Amino acid sequence: MKSSPTPAHSALAQRVAAPQHGPRPLPLFLSILWRETEGSPELRRLAFQGLRKYQNAVRPAPPPSPAVFATAGSAKLLRYGTENGRAPVVFIPSLINPPQVLDLSEGRSMLRHMAAAGHDAYLVDWGHPSAKDASLGLNHHVTQRLLPMLGSLPRPPILVGYCLGGSLALGAAAVARVAAVATLAAPWQFDGFPDDDRELIASLWHGAKATSERLGYVPMEVLQSGFWAMDPARTIRKYAAFAEMEPGSQAERAFLAVEDWANGGPPLTFAAGRELFETFYGANVTGRSEWRIDGTKIDLAALRCPTFSVRSATDRIVPANAAPDLSDGFTLQLGHVGMIVGSRAAELVWTPLSLWLSTHGG
Repeated sequence: MKSSPTPAHSALAQRVAAPQHGPRPLPLFLSILWRETEGSPELRRLAFQGLRKYQNAVRPAPPPSPAVFATAGSAKLLRYGTENGRAPVVFIPSLINPPQVLDLSEGRSMLRHMAAAGHDAYLVDWGHPSAKDASLGLNHHVTQRLLPMLGSLPRPPILVGYCLGGSLALGAAAVARVAAVATLAAPWQFDGFPDDDRELIASLWHGAKATSERLGYVPMEVLQSGFWAMDPARTIRKYAAFAEMEPGSQAERAFLAVEDWANGGPPLTFAAGRELFETFYGANVTGRSEWRIDGTKIDLAALRCPTFSVRSATDRIVPANAAPDLSDGFTLQLGHVGMIVGSRAAELVWTPLSLWLSTHGG
């Protein structure tokens, strides 16, 4: 007779199990792998070894979850810091992929670093949209999700937005009272993207729009396929490199954490996807100051709070030319994800950002 699993056994199973047989979508990944390694049997062998290693690897337990401070619809505001009499600092991730990139592990967590530095830090978790959220556009993510949660704070916050979260942070700063706003690798000037990338994204949306409209959401796999298409060779090379990483090494753990994050996450609502692809990428409404939230045109020149932008000259996802033109900030040479969780992120991004936050009341 088989015995029932004990709670301890169940916890261990959750700890060691891979989150999915990824990468997602796996058939597309395999197609890219085969194409990109056609002339290199050794690269193909290593890439397949890296893929199998990724799928079978033991995952460490994630860091403990912080307390929920406020909610709005499916979104939650998670608190990492404590009351200190200064402005709360709210970190806003992209709607694409989960928020965990800002709290990836005990040793690679911008949020825990900021809390340890004395900031009353919070993280927005956008949650999983329901069927009734199909009409929730990017502007509504600001007015119906973000602003109600910000309203629960004891004083006007400083907003820090990463990637598309930076675009939403700037929109919120234009229609609500905030102490300051900072962006990290945020897209704003969409005509700053290479023409080839904008054409690729337009083609991707053309192929996915009808199905997404019927579903009421844009599947995460659609977005992931777009990221892979921007640099397919790198997508395969990193798995080949992973095959040769020392088991249990910090590099191996970092790869697993980042790839699990990149292969996870809820879908976009259909309205948010349409707005992103058609009016942001397609029409550059943000860069032309024509994006509207609750009837207000979002004009960065009209912001009346301190602003700060971190951009990267080597970012393949959001090139430096696409970043917002704000009053303060700097350009570095780290990748889109590397600037948040890479080995030099604390030195080159977390610490200077923390100093800027302290200077502006956070």
